[in-house]
Amino acid sequence: MLTFIARRLAQSIIVILGVTLISFVALHMGGDPTYLYVSERASQEEIQETRVKLGFDKPVYVQYASYIERLAHGDFGTSLTYRVPSIEVVLERFPATIELTIFAMIIAIFGAIPIGVISALYRGTAIDGTAMFMAMVGQSVPSFWLGIMLILYVGLGLGWLPISGHTPLLDPLLRGDFSTAIRNFPSAVTYLVMPGFTIAFFSLARNARLVRSSMLEVLNQDFVRTARAKGLNEYHVVVSHALRNAWLPVVTMFGLEFGFLLSGVVVVETIFAWPGVGRLVFNAINQRDIPLVQAAVIVFSLLFVFLNLATDILYARLDPRIRLK
Repeated sequence: MLTFIARRLAQSIIVILGVTLISFVALHMGGDPTYLYVSERASQEEIQETRVKLGFDKPVYVQYASYIERLAHGDFGTSLTYRVPSIEVVLERFPATIELTIFAMIIAIFGAIPIGVISALYRGTAIDGTAMFMAMVGQSVPSFWLGIMLILYVGLGLGWLPISGHTPLLDPLLRGDFSTAIRNFPSAVTYLVMPGFTIAFFSLARNARLVRSSMLEVLNQDFVRTARAKGLNEYHVVVSHALRNAWLPVVTMFGLEFGFLLSGVVVVETIFAWPGVGRLVFNAINQRDIPLVQAAVIVFSLLFVFLNLATDILYARLDPRIRLK
């Protein structure tokens, strides 16, 4: 088990280095990055002075080594827009993004499991056909279109939910202010529903199909027929025998789900004016604030790699036969 964890950890480190390399190359793709840090009216002497000060006059491999060294010390550069360390701006917006991602994940998981199980139990019926048709629709509808439709019809047309805004929930929890978090909870949920459902709709449909296929595979195995032959009621057969053995591939998908949903917040946060990292990245790209984009990409990547590693360890824990060859 320790060897397995060590190998996966080594692979995770390689992935992180690859992400840092890509983010570093992105800074130089538009030409000399010095011009991002000077005004349009800067003289050649000022440009050269800035280039030397920032180290852009050195060979690229030296710049990359220096970039890795700064990252190791927590220096993600200074935002060109906010004039403060980029990591501070990202971490300030991060709680709002985590709130939205967790809420979407709850919808994607707790909606997919019952839909997939019921669809498998009623295979070939109208219930199964309806569920799979909706799953197909869910995987076909673009998130930006769904978000706009929810804003038009649910938010503006019916007036049931707010179309933009945010009530902090995770931030007071991190500060230990539980009374404020409890007081904010009802309002926070109303703001979370539409953007959370928009992000989760695709994952909900995909996960429902995964649960259904896993359940169908297990329901046809001998031990399920044996359990029914022993006289166990259908609830225990489905929950204690079938669903438990169909859980491994589902755990893998759900472990990766958080990272997948996290990557989808950029468009949705922009549509709903959600004050998270996704909207921050969108604005930073428009403003060519490359250091801020780099900081956000690396933070997202670190979280995604950590979740992948945790999922692999959990998977190996659930099934000891799982090992890297």
